[in-house]
Amino acid sequence: MAMRFRLALASRAFLLGASAVTLSGCVTNESKLDPAPIVAPVTKQGDLLRSLPPPREKTVVAVYDMEDLTGQFKERDNVQSLSRAVTQGGAAILIKAMQDAGERRWFTVLERKALENLLRERQIVTEMRRIYKNETAVDPSALPPLLHAGIIIEGGIIGYDTNITTGGAGARLLGIGGDAKYINDVVTVTLRAVSTKTGEVLASVTSRKAVVSYSLTGGTFRYVKLDSLLEAEAGVTYNEPKQIAVQSAIEQAVLSLIVEGSELKIWSFANPQAGAAAVAAYRASKYGDYLDPTAPPPPRPATENAAKITPTVPSKPPQVTVRTLSPGAVTSTTRPVSRAAPQPAGQTGIRQVPGVGPVPTDQNQPPQLPPAPTPNEPSLGAIPSTDTKSVASL
Repeated sequence: MAMRFRLALASRAFLLGASAVTLSGCVTNESKLDPAPIVAPVTKQGDLLRSLPPPREKTVVAVYDMEDLTGQFKERDNVQSLSRAVTQGGAAILIKAMQDAGERRWFTVLERKALENLLRERQIVTEMRRIYKNETAVDPSALPPLLHAGIIIEGGIIGYDTNITTGGAGARLLGIGGDAKYINDVVTVTLRAVSTKTGEVLASVTSRKAVVSYSLTGGTFRYVKLDSLLEAEAGVTYNEPKQIAVQSAIEQAVLSLIVEGSELKIWSFANPQAGAAAVAAYRASKYGDYLDPTAPPPPRPATENAAKITPTVPSKPPQVTVRTLSPGAVTSTTRPVSRAAPQPAGQTGIRQVPGVGPVPTDQNQPPQLPPAPTPNEPSLGAIPSTDTKSVASL
């Protein structure tokens, strides 16, 4: 009896557990091991970029693309992979870095990556207002002109080199030991500022970022007793995300472009002392022991005021004045101007048809023929008969 009661309780518990599992499938619960999504933290280079001193004035720039020019694919063991080695979202990272410069004080970034979508949406607005409001020209207050930039930011990811350095170390004593291994890769990014007015390359910079991966392992393998064997292993492997490495390299490139652009007088800092300190710190990190304090500053670009742009202002529609005339009033004494073509001399009875030429006014009349020759009139091409001998001699 007791055994039958226990079986009944076990079967009931099993049914309750199965029902709970079935019902829980309708609700998504995150596991304790799954971390919640977070906002991407600021990198070290991103913090330096944000802490730049403010500029004298904002510069309008356009970013079209940040292409992957490496030609590298992911390496796989014994299989071919068509996945790229670096991220294809370089333009999005560059736009974010340009906006983060000086906490959004340095640049006004224009959308050019998805320019086709932007123009299509503006065309939709134009068509809707034409259909529903009978507008032949869009009201500038509803759809103002697009901004245009004086400087275009170009660049790309030009290099991704794997296994630049590899190494490791390990030791083991009495079956207890550990080892460490590491691999170092390098990603290279280039940026340049191009003048919209002249097409001159105003400044160009290059930055690199190391991508480090390492592995640490430890274990033991030994006999505790004559017939007892102890074996244990532990370890950790870390691979730096390549996207974060590309992001750090692009942020460093933007920082370098701002500092070198201030040296070339493309733009300037609002506080000259703070700007000089930022330039000095950048030159020290760039040149290191090769820095020459007595070296002259670099020459300025040939394009003057490259960052200055002239905004497009919509022209005002012509003002039409309507006058109300009293009944019977004469509106004008000027004779009306005839739009008919002038009659050519010597061609009476001929009317001019635009695009066709002279056409007789009466199509049923026959064409005028030349008059008949007179009896004494020589025929066309006849030789005068004054000297018959000379003619016969011929």
